[in-house]
Amino acid sequence: MAEHKNNSEEKSVEQNLAKDYVSKSKLGNLPTPSQTDEDLKKKTSKAQKEIEKFRIELLKKHKLIDAIGIIPAQAAKKIEEEYEISEEDSKRRLIHILTIIPEKQYKNIAQIRLDAISIAKKINDKFWIHVITPIDFWNLGLDSKFEVMEAIAMSYPIIDKGFLSHIRVAQIHKSLVLKKFEKYVTSYVIGGSLTTGTTKKDSDVDVFIVIDDTDVKRMPRLELKEKLRGIIYSYIQEAEAMSGVKKNTLNVQVYLMTEFWEAVKDAHPVMFTFIRDGVPLYDRGTFLPWKSLLKMGKIKPSPEAIDMFMSSGNKLKETINKRIFDVATLDLFWGISTPTQGILMLYGLSPPNVYETVKQFKEVFVEKEKLVEQKYADILEEIIIKVWKAYEHGKLKPGDITGKELDRLSKNALDYIDRLKELREQIEKRIQEKSIEQIYNDVFGMLGSLLKKKSEEEILKEFNRKLVQEGRFPPRFLDSLKLIAKTKKDVEKTKDKSKNKKDNLTSKQSRDVDNARKLAMEITTALVEYSQRCELATIEKSRFVIKGKEGEAEIFFLSNTFIVQNQKIQKISGDKLINSNPKELQEQLVAQKNKETKIDFKSLETLKKIFGEFNLIY
Repeated sequence: MAEHKNNSEEKSVEQNLAKDYVSKSKLGNLPTPSQTDEDLKKKTSKAQKEIEKFRIELLKKHKLIDAIGIIPAQAAKKIEEEYEISEEDSKRRLIHILTIIPEKQYKNIAQIRLDAISIAKKINDKFWIHVITPIDFWNLGLDSKFEVMEAIAMSYPIIDKGFLSHIRVAQIHKSLVLKKFEKYVTSYVIGGSLTTGTTKKDSDVDVFIVIDDTDVKRMPRLELKEKLRGIIYSYIQEAEAMSGVKKNTLNVQVYLMTEFWEAVKDAHPVMFTFIRDGVPLYDRGTFLPWKSLLKMGKIKPSPEAIDMFMSSGNKLKETINKRIFDVATLDLFWGISTPTQGILMLYGLSPPNVYETVKQFKEVFVEKEKLVEQKYADILEEIIIKVWKAYEHGKLKPGDITGKELDRLSKNALDYIDRLKELREQIEKRIQEKSIEQIYNDVFGMLGSLLKKKSEEEILKEFNRKLVQEGRFPPRFLDSLKLIAKTKKDVEKTKDKSKNKKDNLTSKQSRDVDNARKLAMEITTALVEYSQRCELATIEKSRFVIKGKEGEAEIFFLSNTFIVQNQKIQKISGDKLINSNPKELQEQLVAQKNKETKIDFKSLETLKKIFGEFNLIY
């Protein structure tokens, strides 16, 4: 649906076309739905209970009713004329009740009418019953009885499954359009699923408006169409609001008469369908003759149009072959190669090119790990090497692959993808198993090195004695270590039981592994910080400062005596200083760890010769 035009544009068009506007409806000024509702509430307030009783009684006997409505008083005269109600009955100020039944109930219409009349007479003798089907309503349009259609469409709904509201919104929109520029509208036609009886719950109302451009002199035809279409579209929302239907119910298409006729001559399917199924709500003698001519077989497409439509069939074989070829090459190739590269990456390999993918998949998963059967490596090789490579080198062209061959390749590819999903589970299981093993080795290996113990039992015991009980680590760290050890044992048991099977870890075990990883990270961080503090303490224990005439320097009494001054590292060799480096100093600091620091007085004598008198500060 096109966007609504703005107010300034609408005002401009109104000024240009003002003298051509018609300001009244064919039935006079019909009330809006809200006015109708208010008038009916006042005039029929005493009959409300009676009308409700009629509805209930009729639905008890006949449940398949599409709508029940009250025809407004303003339209009563037209209804009475159409259905030849006597003057005597007309003077009784009848209340006309419309009942619409589904088309499939047409065979029962006589019985439904008799039952409805019988019920109405018992309740109120002023009730006048009209029972019709949707086709009866559409036939009014085909007979050019547009005012009767308008009267029925403006009925106040008692119950409505959609038909009444749909024709009501179209009628309101039609009235708004005609009031503005009736001169330019040659036909206002409703069509689509509503007229064919195939509506669904969310169906919209398809409307076609034909604009007469055969006598346009003041402006270009397309300019007229755009200006009128802007106003026509601006009335859609107003009509939907007035009728009480949901937004976007009305779907309006606007055509110029000249372009419409050209489309018919060119055999445009939309136009043929429009004429065949459409029913006018308003027509100035244009649409109904077209409809009759089409029914008689007099509207026929030109030979050129037939050639154009037939030519599309000549390309059918080429189109089919091209689509088969695209699926067999592009779709199958990307659909199978990309997931395979993902599996190789999950295994820990860098993503290879497409040809290396085939080789690596076979070497790793078929030959080395023996996780995948040979037939899946064959499927991969056929699609990537035999089909894709042949396509790349121009050896395979559309038409070379039959539908039967494509079906076989597609089934193989889908089977391959299903197997990849299983392979992913197998790999993830191994990763989980290796993960907990690595976590355990990292934590207990670090602790074993720190505590100078090897077995798990000894490490836990020493950790508790030296680090927990002495307050260096919280007691929960001991519980965390025990949990990491237990998780490793549980995973190993599962691994032993499911050997050569595709069973994955249980969801609980996966959660335990993730939890163990978090606990291990916390413990490892704490151990690194503890080790750094110990190293710092060792450094501080071996570190002295000397202050003399030559300035200030750091001195470390290790296997050698090191002097650090102005970022320059030296060591005493004999009775002189020679250059050293950070690595040598660090190695001797680590070696000195947990040992007593001894001051080398001989080195002090050497320093006295170099620095002169100095003070030694600890």
